[in-house]
Amino acid sequence: MADLCLHNVTKTFPTRTEPLVVLRGISFEVSLGENVAIVGPSGSGKSTLLNIMGTLEPPSSGRVELEGQNLADLDEPALAALRGRKVGFVFQDHHLLPQCTVLENVLLPTLALGATTPEAVHRARELLDRVGLGNRLDHRPAELSGGERQRVALARALVNRPVLLLADEPTGNLDRTTALRVAELLLELQQQEPMMLIVVTHSARLAQQMNRRFELDEGVLKPIE
Repeated sequence: MADLCLHNVTKTFPTRTEPLVVLRGISFEVSLGENVAIVGPSGSGKSTLLNIMGTLEPPSSGRVELEGQNLADLDEPALAALRGRKVGFVFQDHHLLPQCTVLENVLLPTLALGATTPEAVHRARELLDRVGLGNRLDHRPAELSGGERQRVALARALVNRPVLLLADEPTGNLDRTTALRVAELLLELQQQEPMMLIVVTHSARLAQQMNRRFELDEGVLKPIE
């Protein structure tokens, strides 16, 4: 069995006239160790699909399973706990807290699991070393470049050892050279850690680096051969 399974997932949003259908019967599976790109035009529902995979919003119908757990069986506190332990997010905007240091920003997700432990601090320092920021632990986000801030966000997403890493346009705000480095880091870290990586992107270069590629258009997800 795959570690992430979507079964006939739909998503509609109410409007003043007829419902807006964003996702139409999507079935999709990913196993631990795989990386996947999802491409498609703006407004096609890519971010909505990613949010459903990451339990940030429910599907209108269908079923989502993560490691065999039907997410519909969980109430909101249980979903939040699952997100904290098993899902990491990287967005187009880094969403770092400006008043916190680099190290403190990376450690933020550990607070959701309870008190920050010495093991968590060691993990955060190790990740920052791996993304090339081991010498910037006490810097604030304003003292970093855009690429450095995105690398901090990547370390933060991995600090709790998620099984599922979801990246929504992770290179969208970066120049070409910096975007290439961040993309390389994403793949390096995913290959070093036992997890799934799903990237939503407009970048053909980034998509081509993934093991599997899909296009979402008019609510339908199709594999790209």
